[in-house]
Amino acid sequence: MKMKFEAYQYIRPEMELFVSDFRSLMDAFAKAESFQEQVDFFDKINRLRNSFLTMYNLAFIRHSINSKDEFYENENRFFDENSPIYDEQNSRFYRLLLDSPFREKLEQKYGKQLFNLAEMSLRTFSKEIMKDLVKENQLATEYMKIKALAQLDVDGKTYNLSNITALEESADRNIRKKSADTKWGFYAEHKDEMEQIFDDLVAVRTQIAQKLGFENYTELGYLRMNRSDYNQEMVAKFRAAVQKYIVPIASQLYEKQKKRLGQDELKYYDLSFSFPSGNPKPTGTPKEIIIATSKMYKELSAETNEFFQFMVDGGLLDVVAKDGKSTGGYCTFIPNYGAPFIFSNFNGTSGDIVVMTHEAGHAFQVFSSRNTPLPEYQWPTYEAAEIHSMSMEFFTFPWMDLFFGKDSKKFEFAHLISAITFIPYGVAVDEFQHIVYNNPQLTPVERNQAWLDLQKKYLPHFDHAGNAFLEAGGFWQRQSHIFRSPFYYIDYALAQICAFQFWKRDIKDHGAAWSDYVNLCKAGGSLSFLGLVELAGLKSPFDESVLKGVAEHIDGYLAGIDDSGF
Repeated sequence: MKMKFEAYQYIRPEMELFVSDFRSLMDAFAKAESFQEQVDFFDKINRLRNSFLTMYNLAFIRHSINSKDEFYENENRFFDENSPIYDEQNSRFYRLLLDSPFREKLEQKYGKQLFNLAEMSLRTFSKEIMKDLVKENQLATEYMKIKALAQLDVDGKTYNLSNITALEESADRNIRKKSADTKWGFYAEHKDEMEQIFDDLVAVRTQIAQKLGFENYTELGYLRMNRSDYNQEMVAKFRAAVQKYIVPIASQLYEKQKKRLGQDELKYYDLSFSFPSGNPKPTGTPKEIIIATSKMYKELSAETNEFFQFMVDGGLLDVVAKDGKSTGGYCTFIPNYGAPFIFSNFNGTSGDIVVMTHEAGHAFQVFSSRNTPLPEYQWPTYEAAEIHSMSMEFFTFPWMDLFFGKDSKKFEFAHLISAITFIPYGVAVDEFQHIVYNNPQLTPVERNQAWLDLQKKYLPHFDHAGNAFLEAGGFWQRQSHIFRSPFYYIDYALAQICAFQFWKRDIKDHGAAWSDYVNLCKAGGSLSFLGLVELAGLKSPFDESVLKGVAEHIDGYLAGIDDSGF
């Protein structure tokens, strides 16, 4: 019988012992007299690093499942304070790796991407920033805890930021407005706290960047995201292409939504409600959804069947929204157990299935590359990782009847619309972060105005309907990535263009598309973003003609669907 997640043993790392062991192994690695001897010590270093990452992830998962658990709150705090020590030792090791007399042979064995990552990492760390890194971790945790403990009262019932979403999709417009106003009222109530946290985050990140010799945080942010084959100029051109080709399509789709709903205007509280007959909703309980997902992955391929049975047998999914649980969804990896973990917050909406397939895409990828000894190659860089997740959403379309029954086609139509209309929001979040970190002196009021300007540019349909918090430009404060993972958002937009290519290819030739997808997953992080794109037989999303072609194909496909029956 496979070991269950609940039995995975957590032991807080003894940092003095960890540092001592790491240094001893690094000394031996540096003194090795042969290539094979260095490889042997490298293996031992990897085992030590994976053990630390295992404990970090166990603490992170268990804290996010229940932020009220005092033990794991303390353990999470421990890693906030001590993970910079891990970074310091890792940085020392990267220097030894790059200076190795056997570097050429090591590159042949492990690939050049490891050395690219090492070189970028060395530019992002120095002992001088250790205390700043601790502060950065603590501030991000503080923001997440505020959201995790949200208590939202609607008509005498209490909701959190995850399960209130179901009310925001209600067919009753009054309920939609009341629930949306309640949610934004929570953000308005905590506005000063969140703005202070973000002020402090911008300040500490700017300070880190300047200590490392950068003018501001932006260039450092790109290096932290391990972006080795594209730059700010390429991203700016991508955003411009989105404005040119995708924003008009999104605007037309919102006009069609307004027509379907028979409304004169779409307000902010209408945007999540797509059809007069109601949004598609999964028909089963959370347990039944997991059973249906198992059937889906059994039929999709032998690889996905093995993967998902491993997840179910190991209790490696926590999917139901509950009090004290962190918001959102994620997938992480527990190296010593070779185990992905899927975290989400089911709330009875179609988002439950989107998140499940999205995070399962991440989990399938890391399961496929779990046997690499290198922590660096377990995952690819962030934008490449999102190709796996977003493409999995499309590869599973043929099984949506398991979850939506007669509404499966309605779901597919709605999901394609959601995927294309997301992209302008994704680039708005990205440009906002460029503005903020290129101008760290901006006040909260000026930042909020910058967001309002970006809404007009990329999201012209957004109607605040008199909501004071939204009219003041506070919408961006809901986006956890802005606080926790700066510059992690353009990744979704880039990956979506790649995922649309997989979707188009899957319709034409499932076997070939799926084979390329599996090979992409098995490659893990062994190549850069554009290297993985090429490996998968995809075209670069930075090529304007590719983005234009994808936009036109999606536009034509959606225009050919009669949505009057939905």
